[in-house]
Amino acid sequence: MTVTGSPAFVMPADAAEVVDLPAGGAFTLLADASHTAGALGANRLRLGRGRDGARLHFHSRSTELFHVLAGDMEFLLGDERVTVSAGGLVVVPPWLPHAFGAAPGSEADVLSVLTPGVERFGYFRRLGRVQHGLEPFDGLLSEQERYDVHFVDETGRDVR
Repeated sequence: MTVTGSPAFVMPADAAEVVDLPAGGAFTLLADASHTAGALGANRLRLGRGRDGARLHFHSRSTELFHVLAGDMEFLLGDERVTVSAGGLVVVPPWLPHAFGAAPGSEADVLSVLTPGVERFGYFRRLGRVQHGLEPFDGLLSEQERYDVHFVDETGRDVR
């Protein structure tokens, strides 16, 4: 069989970079845009009991898919708050402000896929440093366009 186009990308479980987060959480960096010819980016996020995953933000260029692998995740999707249990799926289109975290009293494990892909491994590494108090959150504000993560306040206004 002849295969044309880009080669397949494989990330063995023991080769994936893990960025530790407080309370037993972690980002597992699975695929960045450069690994997939820009098709997608993927990471796994483990969150400790009731921990926040991301504050309110939107993506201008990409759709984000979340597949809850374990536990319960709480999502804010525009004005709607929903809880999604293991096995559930959420797809967030571009421009929709969203936030997420482990539901109160629950730990969570979620696979996140962003398509088309954006180089975001650097963003996740920085978030790890922010979560551990080694870097201020405000340092990410100048990087919003680069990572296609645009933070907004509760009224939907851009945070800069």
